[in-house]
Amino acid sequence: MTREASRIVGLGERAVLLAAGLADLGVSTLGTAVGTVRGLLHRSDAADLAADAEHDLLARGRLVRDRDAAVPPAHLEILARRALARRAADGL
Repeated sequence: MTREASRIVGLGERAVLLAAGLADLGVSTLGTAVGTVRGLLHRSDAADLAADAEHDLLARGRLVRDRDAAVPPAHLEILARRALARRAADGL
């Protein structure tokens, strides 16, 4: 096999290995998350934890909404206000 052919096989093998590693990471992360959720469900204060989580998510949602909903003033509007302020300052 030539060096170029082995490189192509190497790239294909590398892609397969990366995909397999990513899938294994996803499965192990999912397993850990399921174990954590099971542990939380067996706690006596699960209702309080759920209420706190809901409160935190609502607060996050408000922050995102406020951050993304705030529209900056239009560039030409800012320039027009500055021009009016200069004219007023110059007494024109």
